[in-house]
Amino acid sequence: MTLRFIGTTSDDGDCPTLYEIEGTDDILVQGDRVTDPSHLAELRDVKESETFVTVPRDLLVRFAPRSAPRDMVPFAEVAPLFRTFKHTAWRLETRRGYASDRGTPKWERWQRGEDIAAEENEWRVNVREQTKRGKRFERVRLVDDPPTEGQRFLLASGLGNVAAGEDIRNLPRAEAEQLGLPDWDFWLFDSRVLVRFVFDEQDTTLGVIVSEDPAEVLAACQARDAAWHHAVPTAEFHKRVRSTM
Repeated sequence: MTLRFIGTTSDDGDCPTLYEIEGTDDILVQGDRVTDPSHLAELRDVKESETFVTVPRDLLVRFAPRSAPRDMVPFAEVAPLFRTFKHTAWRLETRRGYASDRGTPKWERWQRGEDIAAEENEWRVNVREQTKRGKRFERVRLVDDPPTEGQRFLLASGLGNVAAGEDIRNLPRAEAEQLGLPDWDFWLFDSRVLVRFVFDEQDTTLGVIVSEDPAEVLAACQARDAAWHHAVPTAEFHKRVRSTM
């Protein structure tokens, strides 16, 4: 079972931190181990397998989940949000590739060297419609050094999304790790609804988990603000990548 980063109040990647153990109702707490003999002596019903850590109250106030975990639902159930959101739809992309891209006709055209940025599709039509109403589509993509094949495809395709009105920026993965950004994909709608993706090992989307839990939404908002501040617009990043190839 994998861990999902929830949030931290530490600086420079130090303790303390909260994680969710995916597939369970459990939260993993990372903090400084308790070693004071007087404190240990006062603990009750201690099992041999147990250990104890200290964390600041602020960590639990800000990030501890306040509701039970939600079940995964098909992505199609949240698709209407891309038309009904009021102000902003913001995405963090963390994977090195997506099964939904590979094996498509668009992928094949890109591999043949064709320009896929100019193609029209349903996504770009909707972006134009929503941005004309004053709404914002924004996205940060993590990129490896050197970029993977899947990331190069998204860079090429992303130019067309930008032309349609979406603001897509790119951030080196090493910098994202230094910032303590989540290593999972999500959409954040109107700083209120968090839609977290669930993938299998082949990068196939299994479904999404929708949450309006204040702690989870706050953590996503903080990740958004940090990523957006450091990320580079697609056109500029695309030039950097081409210059190194």
